[in-house]
Amino acid sequence: MTSGSSRRSTSGCRAPGVHNADVRTPKGEATPSAISGASADLVLIDAPCTGTGTWRRNPDAKWRMRPGALEVRLKDQVEVLDRAAALVKPGGRIAYITCSVLPPENSEQVRAFVARHPEFSVVSPSQTVTALGEKAEEFAAATLQSPEGLLMTPRRTGRMGFLYPS
Repeated sequence: MTSGSSRRSTSGCRAPGVHNADVRTPKGEATPSAISGASADLVLIDAPCTGTGTWRRNPDAKWRMRPGALEVRLKDQVEVLDRAAALVKPGGRIAYITCSVLPPENSEQVRAFVARHPEFSVVSPSQTVTALGEKAEEFAAATLQSPEGLLMTPRRTGRMGFLYPS
């Protein structure tokens, strides 16, 4: 599931080991019946965010950010996360990804979600990166690790900033 606009192609879902992937963009209050119920192994949220992690590539974007934009995005993120929680089956995961470097959109949002949904917990970043195999060490070195996930910053990577909660 991708929240916000469907910016990602479904071709990424054709990776080895992915046998049943479905990209959905829920809109409005109702969750489409095709994805209702706690049946997903993984819900991937490409969260609506302020995009502060893209400012290196798009420096003019900071001047286009309107007053109150952060508050609107924080509310959107809470809604998307809470809707995703209802879609994940027991033992499943939510991957919450932003292109922001702001703590309120990242670590603070993850902590608040876990407080609202104690049936979820954060997987340690060291455990998360092991899925990358031989690239794990290189990836871990490029991130800032916290109890809430992995933060990639433009300063550390020379690329955009992201949060990948583990």
